[in-house]
Amino acid sequence: MSFTSQNGLSDRLEASQKAKQALLEKFRSRPGADDPEFLKRQAERRAIAEARAEREAAKEAIRKAEQERLAAEEAVRKEAERIAAEEAELKRLEEEEARAKARPKQIYREIAAYAEARARAAARGGRR
Repeated sequence: MSFTSQNGLSDRLEASQKAKQALLEKFRSRPGADDPEFLKRQAERRAIAEARAEREAAKEAIRKAEQERLAAEEAVRKEAERIAAEEAELKRLEEEEARAKARPKQIYREIAAYAEARARAAARGGRR
């Protein structure tokens, strides 16, 4: 690499000093905390932050209401399932009880049918 200008140590130190001085001047020329423009920008930022906080609070309230609604729907669904299960169990028990009551009658009908069949068989001539 070749440099077109030959910068010596003193040139580099002088350039560094000038750059530092420029930064210091820039810092000093900056308006203070009591500057009306600074106060105006600060008030705008504060208003924006407050509006953002209000929007976030509103979103959170909506989220919470949605969660509560979903929880209520889930509770209703579970209650409906529980009631349906109880009704199904009650129906099953009623059917089982009806079958238990009908069982002796069915046994007597089967015995009577068997006796009739034996009587017809005996009337035909019995066993061969």
